[in-house]
Amino acid sequence: MDSQDCLNIDYKTELFFEISADLFFIAGYDGYFRKVNPAVLNLLGYSEEEMLSKPINDFVYPEDLEKTILSREKVTSGNPLLNFENRYITKNGEIVWLSWTSMPHIDNELVYAIAKNVTERKKSEEERNTLLTNLKKINKDLKKLTYTASHDLRSPVNNLLSVFELLDISKIEDDETKEFIEMLKITSVGLQKTLNDYVDNISHHDQVNIRVELLSLELVFNTVVKSIQSEIKNSKVKFITDFSAFDTISFNKVYLESIFINLITNAIKYAQVNLSPIITVKTQKTNGISQLIFADNGRGFDIDKVKDKIFGLNQKFHNNIDSHGIGLYLVYNHVVDMGGQIEVTSEINKGTTFTISFRK
Repeated sequence: MDSQDCLNIDYKTELFFEISADLFFIAGYDGYFRKVNPAVLNLLGYSEEEMLSKPINDFVYPEDLEKTILSREKVTSGNPLLNFENRYITKNGEIVWLSWTSMPHIDNELVYAIAKNVTERKKSEEERNTLLTNLKKINKDLKKLTYTASHDLRSPVNNLLSVFELLDISKIEDDETKEFIEMLKITSVGLQKTLNDYVDNISHHDQVNIRVELLSLELVFNTVVKSIQSEIKNSKVKFITDFSAFDTISFNKVYLESIFINLITNAIKYAQVNLSPIITVKTQKTNGISQLIFADNGRGFDIDKVKDKIFGLNQKFHNNIDSHGIGLYLVYNHVVDMGGQIEVTSEINKGTTFTISFRK
């Protein structure tokens, strides 16, 4: 087929105008539509006569009128308009968002425009922005609550430590009482440090990067165990640890302490009745990835029923009075915030295993 044959073909451009799913407009410089396609009529609900007899401004949402007039002035001055968005009002009063591409034809004083209905996208953006605003407020409130709680707890903890300094243990003859007092003192010192670390960590979290340092898993684990000695002693928990595969990682210290303390206290809290809890903590390398394995012999749960909820906030899988559904939520977020991953397997009355994969 030569070029002359191509020129003789009837491409039926009018049919293209009629069947297009996009919105086609031809408007005059006088501010009236000269022609619109059926897609426009279907979306806006007006008849063709109504669309052509009313000024264009009558269809524009009032809050968008000023910017629409300014954009039209640019087009009629000979400048193409690309990706301009405004709102139109349908005949039944609904509001739709349109994204415009408009080209002027100065000689005929006409504007040829194509618009797309982007209402759903704009609604999604609005919902997302609302969600982000709410999340920012919640985050701000949580930080304020943490600062307040930490501040309010510091005074009684400091007072308690002052009492220990004044207390003359040499006058106490009962060895068990001395042991309890020493245990209480260690716990109080740990609490004071934790409160200070939380406030310090939140301050650093406001910055672009979370503070990271080289940590010994075994040292942090032992520090956490020491800080909850009374709970460990009462539960008669047994620890089996093996950090031989690797011991040091780059991580946030407060996060790592929180991970250990929540996993340990959960294992104790959800131990099987009449069965002393056994907690196994070890490290391993899998395909070059450093992993921390934390396993217990507790009550466990049906993983198929709760796998989509296990790390959610306020999710509870047992009826313990002191169960709040926060611990695993914190563990998950600490791991993910540091670029890692966490997986869980569990079986009722056989225990639970957490596998934490650290970022390379």
